[in-house]
Amino acid sequence: MTDARIDKYIEKAQPFSQPIMIKLREIIHKGCPEVVETLKWGMPSFDYKGPLCSFAAFKNHCSFGFWKTSLLKDPAKYLQPHSAAGGSGMGNLGKMTSVKDLPPAKVLIDFIHQSMKLNVDGITVEKKPAVAQKPIPVPPELKKALNKNNKAKFYFEKFSPSQQKEYNVWIADAKTDVTRDKRIADAVEWISEGKIRNWKYLKK
Repeated sequence: MTDARIDKYIEKAQPFSQPIMIKLREIIHKGCPEVVETLKWGMPSFDYKGPLCSFAAFKNHCSFGFWKTSLLKDPAKYLQPHSAAGGSGMGNLGKMTSVKDLPPAKVLIDFIHQSMKLNVDGITVEKKPAVAQKPIPVPPELKKALNKNNKAKFYFEKFSPSQQKEYNVWIADAKTDVTRDKRIADAVEWISEGKIRNWKYLKK
């Protein structure tokens, strides 16, 4: 069964990308007739007993990726590794600009069958342990300013490490002395009121 939202997605995409997505969609349904179409994060996605694969269209390229890429057998090395945003071009097949950039249909169907079996067997991708981030030290200029304002210093010390880090990074990233001094002045004012760095964006 197809999802009309994906039809509209393809229709609105750049002309060069439409044949690519139409072909991918055709191959996906051929490899998995029971696939369920949907939209996830605004992108055409395909499920079979769990997430299977997805594709997306951008201004100058298309991307396509499997959810469990690292578990797929790929002796010919067609697939690029997943990162937080997929492989190169947010996918596993690079930045595609033509149907010619697609691997042979039989190769993609094999990947689809492998992905289906992984979902049926309930096999998941093992999450890598989070890498501990080094704390960002309080910039000397901010520390000096806080020491001159007891109220700001009190609230800053009450902030969580992540809330302190937001201010530390903001000050440290200043490109000029003028920008740094302005940010420090704003920071001390906001902190003395108990406000976190991005207080303006909090829902009221």
